[in-house]
Amino acid sequence: MHPLGVLFWREKSKLLISDVHLGKVSHFRKFGAAVPQKAVHKNFDLMDEVVAYFQPETIVFMGDLFHSSLNKEWELFEKWTSKMTSKMILVVGNHDIISPVKYEDLGIEVVYEIKSEGFLLTHHPEEREGCFNFCGHIHPAIRLSGMGRQSVRLRCFFKSEAQLLLPAFGEFTGSHTMQPSDNCQVFALLGDTVLPVPFRSVSPKKRFSK
Repeated sequence: MHPLGVLFWREKSKLLISDVHLGKVSHFRKFGAAVPQKAVHKNFDLMDEVVAYFQPETIVFMGDLFHSSLNKEWELFEKWTSKMTSKMILVVGNHDIISPVKYEDLGIEVVYEIKSEGFLLTHHPEEREGCFNFCGHIHPAIRLSGMGRQSVRLRCFFKSEAQLLLPAFGEFTGSHTMQPSDNCQVFALLGDTVLPVPFRSVSPKKRFSK
């Protein structure tokens, strides 16, 4: 686990990156949102950082690589992929509406899942007998409370008995606050640290109360 929210499978030299949502900043700006222009390049800078750090043989994008239809960020993505020496695979997510042909033209293999040695890589969370599932889509976060009414919400890796949810990698993606339960482990992203979070179990009644 890396503090930028990616997961590196060392034995296979695979870098897993989920929910980058390229093009979302440009999409917001198109409709008048006050998002700085420099934010367009942020995701590419962060991807450069983790690729340079791990130097993976394969990069697996775990769905929602591009936020919506083509916009000017696709040209930046084309330039970014041209620098990559790693094999690239896209596990299709619900936001991946751009034609697979466009990705294949860039040398990116497009699949709906990857199954290897008892591990199942998907975009949406899946339950399949005999498999441990790595997935995205949820954009998990955890709320930590301090003294008084102080609290902070942090992106996190969220692990249950047979599944690991990856945090969203992209900027401006939003997040969903998870409620830990028995047999879960939480690893929060705090600065340059992946922080294991201890917690007390919450009863189902209290967990879902408003």
